[in-house]
Amino acid sequence: MKKISLVLIGLLLTFAARAQVYSLADFDKKYDMLLKHPGVQIESAEAINNLYNYKFYEADKEFRWLKLRYPDHPMPYFLMALAEWWKIVPNTENTDFDDKCIAYLDTTITKAEKLYDDKENKVEPAFFLAAAYGFKGRLYSERKKWAKATWAGKNALKFFDKCKGNGDLTPELLFGDGLFNYYAQWIPKNYPALKPILMFFPKGNKAEGIRQLELTANNAFYTRTEARYFLLQIYSMENEYGKAYDLAKYMWQQYPDNPYFERYYARTAFVRGYSNEASAASLSILSKIERGMDGYEGVGGRTAAYILAYHHQHNTHDLTKAKEYYQKTIDFAKQTNSYDAAYYWASVLSLGKIAASEKNYDQAQAYYKEVIDKADRKSSQHKEAKDGLDNLKKLRREDRRKGRK
Repeated sequence: MKKISLVLIGLLLTFAARAQVYSLADFDKKYDMLLKHPGVQIESAEAINNLYNYKFYEADKEFRWLKLRYPDHPMPYFLMALAEWWKIVPNTENTDFDDKCIAYLDTTITKAEKLYDDKENKVEPAFFLAAAYGFKGRLYSERKKWAKATWAGKNALKFFDKCKGNGDLTPELLFGDGLFNYYAQWIPKNYPALKPILMFFPKGNKAEGIRQLELTANNAFYTRTEARYFLLQIYSMENEYGKAYDLAKYMWQQYPDNPYFERYYARTAFVRGYSNEASAASLSILSKIERGMDGYEGVGGRTAAYILAYHHQHNTHDLTKAKEYYQKTIDFAKQTNSYDAAYYWASVLSLGKIAASEKNYDQAQAYYKEVIDKADRKSSQHKEAKDGLDNLKKLRREDRRKGRK
């Protein structure tokens, strides 16, 4: 009984502490949308930060408080779906969290549809309907379920259109516009097979899409980090490596335990030639994998190990360390079934080059043949492996000549 009493007192004190900061009931009377509700923003800010920093247990406690406070509102369910999505982000091949993510999104849609039917102001429920359908489309496209992705995408666009014209939500709504504008123009050029699907959508504008995402990234509350997540990828695809590095470093500083942002920081620092930064981030990633931290797994490990291998081969000239990390890259690639990844074949090729430099010609030949047999014939690794094999013949001949003298 004493323990139960203590728990009850603790709960009462928690509720009292919340009430002293502000009265939820008073705030609820003033705001017709939770998205504009400063009290809810106060409640959710720390939870959202925990989510993006991969402190899912702490985030979930706050999301459940919102669910208790607003049981008929779609927001808590959407935030819980977002948490499941970010469990997928580090390795999008991982389907372990799909069902839970879809279930939360479906509940979001159900709650938002009821709100849409009941409320005179349709803007907020339309926003959550657009966001939930958008994330469903995002997940279905990852799973190459193109019919479902198209259906979800059309619904997302339909409800985003119903939100437009509301000045208070403009930064949040620009997220959907920005994504659509960029990818509607990017996808047909990079995935011609999907052109027939895009006939059902309006034309996009990449430059306008980037501008809208940048405005969202700087001004929105709920969609700010999602906009930055996409901008990281877009800057890289557009060869804006300086912008990608600056944003990745900033996001890693904001969320130091987010495996995606840390991986992107390591990668962009590597591309920019900031070897010490890239190596430090890579060592951090491998350490977090060893400690079993949430989201740190083989995809990040593959990137980190390759960066360290390259650093030791070309900067410190420590070939023992280089070989160790190239082998780790290969092991991580096998662990994640990433046999077609460039890091994998670059590592096998590099081990071949090191073996050749150490006069381990049979070993070098085995590495080169593996690349030639299995890597994409159009890849640079395939060509370099063929050249390496030809060079091995010359090296063997030279050694034989020297042996005769």
